[in-house]
Amino acid sequence: MLLYLHIPFCHRVCPYCSFYKHTPGDTPIGAFVDALAAEARHRLGGLEEKPRTIYLGGGTPSMLSPSHLRRMFSALHEHLDFPTLDEVTLEANPATFDLKKARLFRELGVTRVSLGIQSFTPHVLEILGREHSVEQASEAVGILRAAGMPSVNIDLMFSIPGQSKDDWEQTLRHAISLKPDHISAYNLTYEEDTAFFDSLRRGEMKEDEDQDAEYFHLADALLTDAGFDHYETSNYAKPGHHSSHNRGYWMGEDYLGLGPSSVSTVAGQRHRNLPDTNGYIRQVESLGHAIHESEALDAEATRLERIALGLRTKEGIPLDLLDEDGRRHAGFLADEGLAVMADGRLVLVHRGRALVDPIAAELV
Repeated sequence: MLLYLHIPFCHRVCPYCSFYKHTPGDTPIGAFVDALAAEARHRLGGLEEKPRTIYLGGGTPSMLSPSHLRRMFSALHEHLDFPTLDEVTLEANPATFDLKKARLFRELGVTRVSLGIQSFTPHVLEILGREHSVEQASEAVGILRAAGMPSVNIDLMFSIPGQSKDDWEQTLRHAISLKPDHISAYNLTYEEDTAFFDSLRRGEMKEDEDQDAEYFHLADALLTDAGFDHYETSNYAKPGHHSSHNRGYWMGEDYLGLGPSSVSTVAGQRHRNLPDTNGYIRQVESLGHAIHESEALDAEATRLERIALGLRTKEGIPLDLLDEDGRRHAGFLADEGLAVMADGRLVLVHRGRALVDPIAAELV
């Protein structure tokens, strides 16, 4: 069982991000934190299986004040034995914390910080609407090390409009030089309800699959040469620093989501929380939870998700997840050098790793 908490607040809304988020505006952050704590007590108290990981995402969890962070973590400590957890991850923007606050993260039980840096090129940061500078991003890793953070991840993004291959290589080499424990390298996708998607639709931006593949393979070459294990399509880790929480998603573990817009999948039931922060606060105050929609996942839906997610990992998927048609396609992939079949599993390799989404669509 995994636990995810969604913190929807950002100082600035990035033009590429499709997650539910907003500036604080008229929403009282204290009331939100109290509602999240109340939801945690209500939902965690009724679980037979306790979570083994916690992930605080957003939005920008690190922008919460020290008092708000203490109140939120206090509710989690009531129901969870933090020393026994595999991992406690907090997403952070480099512009939102200093050494004192980083030490607070550690004091509260955070064992891993994921830094939303995206690029070490100034003009690319400007295109992305990021509020931190290259210098702040670089210093953030050192600050977390000084605070005693056991594991540090850097999030990067490629195929950004205006980003050259040299920009991407420089960003990768700069990230490696900072000696993080983990690097995530995501291909930009144009999601609906974002400014970037609107620009794409107007023809102001364009997608380039050949460039995507070139940048993907550049990251793979540089990061693996630097000693990182390419253990999932977009994720690279030094030994002992694979994301236990994210691996749980890819392997099909149950997860509980708290906060506005969050999703839970527990015992074959999927629940979605209300995607409205003020409405979320009101519903939690009245009902103790904010579930907005629910559905039962049948065996076929679960199988398709296992294929789509499992193919992203270096372990691949069991061949018995595939139907007859899917196994025939798997044979074609192996013949073309895009995958290998061994020990009853299908694993994407070489060019196949960059084509995971279209390949998954073929297999199902």
